[in-house]
Amino acid sequence: MSQFTELDANKLPYNTRSRFVDGVNGLRMHILEGGYDPPNQPRVLLLHGFPELAYSWRKVMAPLIEAGFHVIAPDQRGYGRTTGWDADYDGDLASFRILNLVRDTLELILALGHSSVDAVVSHDFGSPVAAYCALTKPDVFRSVVLMSAPFEGPPAFPVAGSTEPDIDEMLTTLKRPRKHYQRYYCTRSADMDMRNCSQGLADFLRAYFHYKSADWAGNNPHPLRAWSAEELAKMPSYYIMDLDLGMAETVSPNMPSEDEIASCSWLTEEELQFYVQEFSRTGFQGGLQWYRCSFSSEQSKELQVYSGRTIDVPSCFIAGNKDWGVYQVPGAFEKMQDYTCTQMISCELVPGAGHWVQQEQPEAVVKLLEHFLSSAVRQ
Repeated sequence: MSQFTELDANKLPYNTRSRFVDGVNGLRMHILEGGYDPPNQPRVLLLHGFPELAYSWRKVMAPLIEAGFHVIAPDQRGYGRTTGWDADYDGDLASFRILNLVRDTLELILALGHSSVDAVVSHDFGSPVAAYCALTKPDVFRSVVLMSAPFEGPPAFPVAGSTEPDIDEMLTTLKRPRKHYQRYYCTRSADMDMRNCSQGLADFLRAYFHYKSADWAGNNPHPLRAWSAEELAKMPSYYIMDLDLGMAETVSPNMPSEDEIASCSWLTEEELQFYVQEFSRTGFQGGLQWYRCSFSSEQSKELQVYSGRTIDVPSCFIAGNKDWGVYQVPGAFEKMQDYTCTQMISCELVPGAGHWVQQEQPEAVVKLLEHFLSSAVRQ
């Protein structure tokens, strides 16, 4: 990958800058940043998910900076203008394991000249990274906000003689044969299927973002009763896909109309084109490596060391009330609140937001973050 340049200032909030930080766990990490002067302001680190970027935090960065926070949002390993990661499907998969992503965040903080952040705020696949940041290094990550993806805790050690049901096999035996989207993301073809899809990258991303948002009327999530094929199949096809379709084919029938696109204030055509520009250059494989690691026995063994550990720093959960991500792992939402996060200050489902909560309803998210940070950071 070539050495990218900083983002044009006109693409960013007026009080935010784009720059690079070298020597971050082998990466040249691109970050968006604001509120760094004076130097003693409380620090907030923002971690994005898939298929997103540091840019995905653009709507919440400016008000947090104005509220007196030093805000840092990196393009994480595998994304955007950060370089130094292996983009090959057959390349260095181990570098994308959760604990190495935690190390990325630790080294970024140190490279910026700090020993800690007051809060790590995360969305989607950024949430498990932030969760392990807070669980393994509470002295560095003093509070945590998880968005869209509940954290039920580290994996347990397997019980001798027990076997887990093969949910992938069970999905294929349904009357309408299905597959889990995360398994699809692990396939060799997923990157090229999305990157070079017949409708074009712009229409793919527009349909993907629309389908998982509150703008799509079919998103009416509710708790699932069990980790079974029949229950999982109640979710939309962007999570439980038809067996013979890729993601680009899956979302294509839900392409929004011209009127819906014109009225989409949370993702304008100009903003969409930035995602198109970045992912046309990098592809999706860097982000897909994270999903591949989630099925890795090596990663599971690493994380089992923390089995039974809880997150004991102040925590908060935020998601859209139209976001199926809250319930995609049955019981995780409840376990997070009842056991895993021992100091959960608030758990909020934002009206009028789907999966992209910080983009769809940024004003509401900022209010919730400021309320949490005022109690967790400035106490």
